[in-house]
Amino acid sequence: MIRLFILILLQATLVIGSECFLKVALSKIGDFSWTWAFFKDALTCWQLYAAGIMAITGVVEWMFVLKRYELSLAYPLTAISFILSLVAGAVIFHEVVPPTRWIGVVLIMVGAFLVAR
Repeated sequence: MIRLFILILLQATLVIGSECFLKVALSKIGDFSWTWAFFKDALTCWQLYAAGIMAITGVVEWMFVLKRYELSLAYPLTAISFILSLVAGAVIFHEVVPPTRWIGVVLIMVGAFLVAR
């Protein structure tokens, strides 16, 4: 069970890392438009490539998990990504996370724990 938790934590970290790089990339690229300038900015944004690499790595790692563990056990544990996303939003992007959101995530984690037992 500890090995599964570590694998899920790795997968969640890859997914949240990908989302963080994507958020940074989109803020650098600017508003979408069907222009060469937009696509040049997108194709030269290293954060967009980092997001893609992390997302693909996360999918491959998830495939590894699904091959070895039951879906009904593994998938509820991915709720750890909710905690990581709140922490990333607060620490990296300086977002204000209200207490109700933290309470909601704690309730989700309690539910995931009960499902995984």
